[in-house]
Amino acid sequence: MPEAAIPTVADVTRHHAKTRPDQVALRFDGETISYAALDRRASQAAHGLIAAGIAPQARIAILAKNSPPFFDLWFGAAKANAVLVPVNFRLAPPEAAFVVNDAKAELLFVGVDFYPLVEKVAGELSSVREIIALDGNHPVWPDYAGWLARQKSSDPALPILGRDCAIQMYTSGTTGHPKGAQLSHDNLLTLLPGALEQWGNWHEGDVNLVCMPLFHIGGSGWALVGLYRGIENVLTRDFDPPSILRVIEQCRITKALFVPAMMLFLLQAPQCRDTDFSSLELIVYGASPAPLDLLRNALKIFGCGLAQVYGLTETTGAITYLPPEDHGEQAVERMKSCGKPMRGVEIKVVDAAGKALPPGEVGEVVCRTPQVMLGYWNLDEATRRSVRDGWFHTGDAGYLDKDGYLYIYDRVKDMIVSGGENIYPAEVESELFGHPAIADVAVIGVPDEQWGEAVKAIVVKKPGAAVTVAELIDYARERIAGYKVPRSVDFVEALPRNPSGKILKRELRKPYWQGRERQVN
Repeated sequence: MPEAAIPTVADVTRHHAKTRPDQVALRFDGETISYAALDRRASQAAHGLIAAGIAPQARIAILAKNSPPFFDLWFGAAKANAVLVPVNFRLAPPEAAFVVNDAKAELLFVGVDFYPLVEKVAGELSSVREIIALDGNHPVWPDYAGWLARQKSSDPALPILGRDCAIQMYTSGTTGHPKGAQLSHDNLLTLLPGALEQWGNWHEGDVNLVCMPLFHIGGSGWALVGLYRGIENVLTRDFDPPSILRVIEQCRITKALFVPAMMLFLLQAPQCRDTDFSSLELIVYGASPAPLDLLRNALKIFGCGLAQVYGLTETTGAITYLPPEDHGEQAVERMKSCGKPMRGVEIKVVDAAGKALPPGEVGEVVCRTPQVMLGYWNLDEATRRSVRDGWFHTGDAGYLDKDGYLYIYDRVKDMIVSGGENIYPAEVESELFGHPAIADVAVIGVPDEQWGEAVKAIVVKKPGAAVTVAELIDYARERIAGYKVPRSVDFVEALPRNPSGKILKRELRKPYWQGRERQVN
């Protein structure tokens, strides 16, 4: 495929509608959408956005489980030179409202699962001019299918620049609020041809599984890989292990992306023993480190190539790649790494002063690549802190070996990764601090065999105050997304702090991580 044929996200469906109009682009719940149909739907969505007064680079938001309208709206927004903002559907109502308001989204598209959530906060959505019901059957909001059907199907052909923002994805924030990472057309597409060459043998007969949530770069980014390549992509609404195993067998899946926890759940499902995995060629995994025993089991049961990627939302996903040949008993040490920099990506490990460190020395992982985001939306100072002299500072601590393989050792920031979701302790701590019985609190990640890490709160009670673990967990659950809620709570007399008052998180983590080779799981 000529690289010049797809310079923007809008050109993905345009190109394939001309070159392979009848090829299945998306398969969902037994229905198929061809590339020609997807391109037509994208044009209709674009005209709908333009008619609604969505100006170039204005934001629209979607809050829904995985379904085809996400792609109508993403490619349609691209054709209208607008920006899609996917909202994490695991957020609590106030958190979801914050994202929509922060993005200044003018239209909000809502899936049926989240009608009650949006009804609860609709009055607080200051920038939203209209809410559209993706699944219809809402007493007030217009029906998406009808909205789409009323629009023209001609391509609006608006001018788009590679540096224009194509999607704004929210990451968990160190200061208690998520930040909007602005990803441009160039961020998403510039290195994709090389990545496809590097990531094994992608061919016309591929069937790609898209089961990660589309608000996550691992979901929408992975879907974009398959759609860019012009192959069939099987989309699932949720990750349900028995259903996913059935889809792998029935749809003859060849390529898939999972986080390690997903692989674990698939391997633990009783149906796994009877599933035919013979179609599988490559499973890519990432978002958190994978235990060696899990990888050994996956190699044995799935019987296909495994490849690891490491990256962040701010780097438009993967910046390193550990290929299938670096997996197996002949490469046990290599499997502890996350691979080498991908083509077009420079990586170094630096000390606190920004000086590059030699192989084997632990420091902060920084990268320079065309995939580094445009910046955080309306947060210039946060952008300047993260991107310095063209290098993005990941906040992860690691080291490079003499052969250039990257090993993630710890996190410079205190971020917790649980089931592939990033959780910043500051956000959880700020909510727990609101409880009248809490005098002091620190939140850390502790090892968890299923999720990689689990959230633990370490609490100092106010003198004379009485509160139970269950009460604190219930309190948190009312205020923050379920995956951020502490799984356990320990009560202590005091938290260790340095002379300037900063909590010594490493001291708190030590007892739970003792005897482990890595300080991430």
